[in-house]
Amino acid sequence: MTYLEENLMAGERVIYRTTLHKVVFLWPALILLLGLVVLKTGIFILLIGMAAAVYAYLLYASSEFGVTNKRVMVKVGIFRRRSMEILLTKVEGIGVNQGLIGRASDYGTIVVSGTGGTKEPFKKIAKPFDFRKQVQEQIAIAQAVR
Repeated sequence: MTYLEENLMAGERVIYRTTLHKVVFLWPALILLLGLVVLKTGIFILLIGMAAAVYAYLLYASSEFGVTNKRVMVKVGIFRRRSMEILLTKVEGIGVNQGLIGRASDYGTIVVSGTGGTKEPFKKIAKPFDFRKQVQEQIAIAQAVR
């Protein structure tokens, strides 16, 4: 059972979920490639690349980003967990920051702004505009019900 499912409130259901983008594997792959190119003298580089790849995989596998019918829920981290859960009624906005490569590969940083001035950035999120759209749709539905 995932973090999102373990922490649902009564009557709450997951509407949308996403993960980190696979770009988190770019640097480990480049380090591994460099280690393979200079294999005779690059065993140390190869070991660093393997460690970086394992870390990237654990980070990728342990990160969750979700929108429910009541909240925005985010959990990242392996050894130190960082989570953020904010009621849809408390979300002031969701910003998306993307560079050129992020636009081409469809990843970016989302910044969740809550009431009280809290701003939480989360980097390298896959399909950040879809995430923002789902949050906005759920906010509109919640406001229509009131």
